[in-house]
Amino acid sequence: MEVLEYGFMQRALLASLLVGLVAPAVGIFLVQRRLSLLGDGLGHIALTGVAIGVLTSTAPVGAALVAAVLGAVLIELVRARGRTSGDVALAVLFYGGIAGGVVLLSLAPRGQATNLESYLFGAITTTSGDDLVVFSVIALLVLAVVGLLGQRLYAVSDDEEYARAVGLPVLALNIVLAALVASTVVLSMRVVGLLLISALMIVPSAVAQLLARSFRQALFLACGIGLVVSVSGTTASYYTGTPSGGTIVLLAIALFLVVAAAVALREATARRRHRRRGEVHAAHPHEHGEGCGHRPVPHGDHVDYDHDGHLHAPHLTAAGVHYDEHGVEVPAPGAGQR
Repeated sequence: MEVLEYGFMQRALLASLLVGLVAPAVGIFLVQRRLSLLGDGLGHIALTGVAIGVLTSTAPVGAALVAAVLGAVLIELVRARGRTSGDVALAVLFYGGIAGGVVLLSLAPRGQATNLESYLFGAITTTSGDDLVVFSVIALLVLAVVGLLGQRLYAVSDDEEYARAVGLPVLALNIVLAALVASTVVLSMRVVGLLLISALMIVPSAVAQLLARSFRQALFLACGIGLVVSVSGTTASYYTGTPSGGTIVLLAIALFLVVAAAVALREATARRRHRRRGEVHAAHPHEHGEGCGHRPVPHGDHVDYDHDGHLHAPHLTAAGVHYDEHGVEVPAPGAGQR
């Protein structure tokens, strides 16, 4: 492939692979906790960290990581110990992060301000070898913590009161999760940008929850979806000349819309079929049984009855006798049993 012939695209694809795998692995817990906007809030705090790095001519990634983790710990302490509700604390995080970034950016030399835009909107093609090393370390640490504490994090995300009742350290686990979100934000800012990172954490997780039957299944499915849309979006952005972050997020949203529509259609079809069957059974005027006048047809562990070319299987429910209709093709007498 042409896209693999260039070193900068190889690094870009590796970075998108790491981000696509890690972001949903953390985001699935935020969806479970109904804190989908926490990634946005920490992204704005990370913006202040990047501005500090630009202003002091130090590593923006390291400064952003420190700022985001400190912000994550602070938000959990305020939420747990103070009287401020979670949404108010998030709002303070939003506005404080933006204000800090804007003020510090105004103090930076003008030539360095354009560099800050790559963190805001993503600039995956500028990913360096050193960036990949840092991203790989962050990704491995995040995945290791999720692997070790995943069940406890799920318990706290699903029901804090129950988790506290069974003796889990709820505050500590919440701080760990917030720190994971902060690390993921920093990992992803060069790929999709600080303004879009929350979408990559949340949208694949939302798609997975529409399809999965368990949280574990949703976790693995979300990671797979994130991986596919990240790599596909990065590749598509190379050929179309569009920003990688926006392309990745739009692909994820398009997938969500398609899956949501398909699931809604499937559920509507199932409801219509159930309603139709219910009307047929409710209108059934005849009770089948031995000597009822309809030919019995053995079927597995029960007996169906041939009623005008339909096979009816009676069974008892709380509402009375209910009839399942198995088909319309009834074998003729002597032609064998099905």
